[in-house]
Amino acid sequence: MCGPDGQRATLSLMTGLGGDPTSSGALRAPDRWRNRLSFGLGTIGRDMSAALVSLYLVYYLTEVVNISEATLVAVTIIIVVMRIFDALNDPLMGIVVDNTRSRWGKFKPWIAVGAVLWAISTVVLFVDTGLQGAGFLVVFAVAYLMWGISYTINDISFYGMLPSLSRNLKEREAIGVIARIAANVGLFSVVVGVIPITNALTVWLGSERQAWLVFAVILVALMLAFQSFTLIFTRQRVTAPTARTPLRELFSVIIRNDQLLWVTAAMLLFMAGYTATTSLGIYYFKYIYGNEQMYPFFALILGVAQLTGLAIFPLVSARLTRRQIHGLGCAMCAAGLAVFAVAGSSMLIIAVAGVLLFVGQAFIQLLMLLFIADCVEYGEWKLGRRNESITFALQPFIYKASNALGTGLVGIALLVSGISRAQSAADLTSGGVIAFKVVMMVVPMVLVIISWVVLRRWYTLDEQRYADIVSDLRTKEGSQ
Repeated sequence: MCGPDGQRATLSLMTGLGGDPTSSGALRAPDRWRNRLSFGLGTIGRDMSAALVSLYLVYYLTEVVNISEATLVAVTIIIVVMRIFDALNDPLMGIVVDNTRSRWGKFKPWIAVGAVLWAISTVVLFVDTGLQGAGFLVVFAVAYLMWGISYTINDISFYGMLPSLSRNLKEREAIGVIARIAANVGLFSVVVGVIPITNALTVWLGSERQAWLVFAVILVALMLAFQSFTLIFTRQRVTAPTARTPLRELFSVIIRNDQLLWVTAAMLLFMAGYTATTSLGIYYFKYIYGNEQMYPFFALILGVAQLTGLAIFPLVSARLTRRQIHGLGCAMCAAGLAVFAVAGSSMLIIAVAGVLLFVGQAFIQLLMLLFIADCVEYGEWKLGRRNESITFALQPFIYKASNALGTGLVGIALLVSGISRAQSAADLTSGGVIAFKVVMMVVPMVLVIISWVVLRRWYTLDEQRYADIVSDLRTKEGSQ
């Protein structure tokens, strides 16, 4: 890596932050915006479908299908085990994508295949088979495993494409901001609309189970439509030649990328707590707050807060370093959870807690995307091979493993609070309410704090170091 002399440092900063004439910054504005929008729009339907399963599948099973408490325990175990198993297989998909050579590149064929299989498996999860007991659990386990595998195929190839769109930090940030805003539009359209839309479909169809199935079909159709924007219009800009990665070197590529491992550990802790809190939200309003109809309004507040956090990120990043933004985001999340825990029945205080939590989370989710993208260049510089998809295999690993842990926390909350046996808020004891709040708010708060400590202590890939690394890579490429 380069020395401390001023001339080289200036070149490094230009390369990493926008001065490199071969970077995306030198492209015409229409070309830059085509990639930003076509990649970003592809996330809308993805996050709609992902939200339906990740946040509401357990709710559908407990409140619509009305599975027994014993079946709930079995379903929780199946989800946790399947998600962990699937997460561990993500790097294998990463090496498949990185080693793919086709006329359409290495990303787009797998994006298309994954999207189609994901759509089919999502619908299958909401088909009323009429089965019970062991038969239901077997079918559910197979369908959920297929959902996880197809999600992996699409997710790794989709986000693996991001580092190939630009090496320029600010251009990556612009692409990432638009992608996360679009993703959250998709996410919160489901969060806000799930109750009123399924209720309306129930009235129209005369069956609540059929209503959820139709809702799933609508969402996967939107997912396929929005994914087509990415497939048709997105163009790869970074095409550094690299050798194929042998299977025997798969895990060494990950393990030797120490910065990637620390990002993964920190974000896994953070997302586990976040997933538990958001998944329990609908139960909170039904059984703790006592008014399920307030949930869509609260979700709308959260959606606006998170979109606002993403929109102002460029303004914040112009004044603060990424390390400082990460600290700010974690502090806001911890404060939001603390306020939520003591909010009582005040909707105003609950709303304040939600704004703090979701603006902070917006910062963290975008930083996770950018940190992992930067680890691609770090890995290329350290190991001599560019592995976008293997590196980005750690992002779905984070989501799946955290979803598994979060689902485990949801199952614990429903069991220890008594909600799994309750029919309404009146059935809960004061001890049950306290137990629920501890799992929903206190445990995630502790996880957020630990996550901040991990990243603060061991992640060292800041803006200056990244710029130096990119400068070295440019020099090596120019000498070949």
